[in-house]
Amino acid sequence: MHKRTLKWIVLAAAIATPLAAQAHKMWMVPSATNVAGADPWVTVDAAISNDLFFPDHHAAPLSQLVITAPDGQTAKPQNAATGKYRSVFDVELSQQGTYKLALVNRGLFARYELNGQKKRWRGDAAELATAIPAGARDVEVTASSSRVETFVTNGKPNATALKPGGEGLELVPVSGVTDLVEGEPATFQLLLDGKPAAGLKVSAIAGATRYRNAQEEMTAQTGADGRFTLTWPHPGMYWINAATQDDKAGVKQASKRRLSYTATLEVLPE
Repeated sequence: MHKRTLKWIVLAAAIATPLAAQAHKMWMVPSATNVAGADPWVTVDAAISNDLFFPDHHAAPLSQLVITAPDGQTAKPQNAATGKYRSVFDVELSQQGTYKLALVNRGLFARYELNGQKKRWRGDAAELATAIPAGARDVEVTASSSRVETFVTNGKPNATALKPGGEGLELVPVSGVTDLVEGEPATFQLLLDGKPAAGLKVSAIAGATRYRNAQEEMTAQTGADGRFTLTWPHPGMYWINAATQDDKAGVKQASKRRLSYTATLEVLPE
């Protein structure tokens, strides 16, 4: 199977429906979220798995990885590699402040019928015009947009890298993002195309789900201002997710758009 086709199959499986309801979840986990020193680095794992933060299904593709440095400029990953079950890369934290690491994926998914058989296609807008055969019937095209993020701070945190880009679902930390503590409430804001995303369900699940009989999902709902608050029951890595859909696909042939946002956040002991 062609690598590009495989990438779209993997991504479609990860974002086709609200992620908290699925077995497979996409994530990135850094080796540390707070570092200091003369030459700090972190190693990051990226995967799509059944059990949170245990790579057991498929590696997350790194083709759309964007690392934003504390000054707002783009930084390059080092030593990137993709294996069977996970991708991995290093980040040299040469600046003081907070880095945002994001896998940003956009694409199209189409269903149609041809000669009495149901067909599916995945790709991007540039390929759509020639991808669907002329005789296809009942064509339905959906745009998809997902962001999978995590954050790392070297020394004192700052907010430059956390500024939203104004497209898709995005998270804006209100009370910090790499200094979360168990038992303390943390407030965030979800934006949809730069505006408050009201009425969205947000799911938070602690890692190491393979050692529990239930996911122990914690939920919140965004208010009119897009804000929501979570209080962490215990320390560890948490998987945060929200998803929605609308009719603002931005592509003439697409009738709707599905969006998701995911982050891995570390909560420290009190």
